[in-house]
Amino acid sequence: MLNTVGQPPVRLPAEFGMSEYVLNINGARLHVNASPEESLLSVLRNRLDLTGTKYGCGEGQCGACTVLMDGEATRSCLVAVGSVAKAKILTIEGLERDGKLTPVQQAFLDEGAMQCGYCTSGMIMNATGLLSGKHHPTDDEIVEGMNGNVCRCGTYPRILAAIRRAAQQPQSGGSR
Repeated sequence: MLNTVGQPPVRLPAEFGMSEYVLNINGARLHVNASPEESLLSVLRNRLDLTGTKYGCGEGQCGACTVLMDGEATRSCLVAVGSVAKAKILTIEGLERDGKLTPVQQAFLDEGAMQCGYCTSGMIMNATGLLSGKHHPTDDEIVEGMNGNVCRCGTYPRILAAIRRAAQQPQSGGSR
């Protein structure tokens, strides 16, 4: 039920408890009908077809669902869509610009910081948020900042190396 500005929104009957929201996602104003309690993660994946953000635990403990909300890493499984109408939301799909990866995305590729890839979008989004506020973090600051993002494959040394590498590059992208 994705509608961009300029197109009439799809209306659902009120008895379903749906409300219309205009969300700022990846720089676009998107219309969506959803229950106010529905998680942002569910809306992103099931209503807007932005499937790069992953469902991991549903409890905010694994970080697979991390997005940036007003520049801050946020677990989208814990956020009700009814509370985010005024926020700028950035998902993994919104990072690249004109086909060019951000330094964090490129560093993850260069360092082979993924194995199965399931946690990767959440890791990249969390690292992007971390580096936007702390341009040259120490290893301890990286570990602390990434705490709560779980990689079940155990690629933590490569993830740390990727974030170190990205911290050495000028940051770009992710500003929608």
